[in-house]
Amino acid sequence: MDSRLLGLVLVFAPLSLFSFGGGQAIIADMQVQVVNQGWLTPQQFAELFALSRAAPGPSTLIAALIGWQVAGFAGALVGTLSIYVPSSIVMYGAVRWWQSRGDSPWRAALQRGLAPVAMGLVFAGALTVLQAAQVSALQLVTTFVALGFLVFTKVGPYPLMIVAAIVFVALQYV
Repeated sequence: MDSRLLGLVLVFAPLSLFSFGGGQAIIADMQVQVVNQGWLTPQQFAELFALSRAAPGPSTLIAALIGWQVAGFAGALVGTLSIYVPSSIVMYGAVRWWQSRGDSPWRAALQRGLAPVAMGLVFAGALTVLQAAQVSALQLVTTFVALGFLVFTKVGPYPLMIVAAIVFVALQYV
């Protein structure tokens, strides 16, 4: 097997098993490993992450994009299988256990204990992508202002995007 394909398996299969909270939970570790392997720069990772989030489908679509970048079609296939198959097998077993042990104290403890772990991993992933994308203070302020408008008013996203685009263009040429 091509060493690049084996490398993809060795990076994505373990990440698959630790993706508590979904694909977002492993983004920080994925970025570190992919950059340390020399497959992508932090900026390239941020660009592929943005592309994977803009496309319909799961957040782990980034594994296929990284695989494609590393080893073409075969890399995309290996990356996709490596990110989905291990966790799918574990989830199949876990769901069977979960359904058969509805009154188990272990079930309640796992539910309470894994929720904060998943939130922490998702937050770490978001922070890693923000750092790699070199987000400016203006971009963060714009995001929080838009979030405020979306949550507390009836203003839709399209008028906000138009206003933000006009403001950014005006600031670019002032």
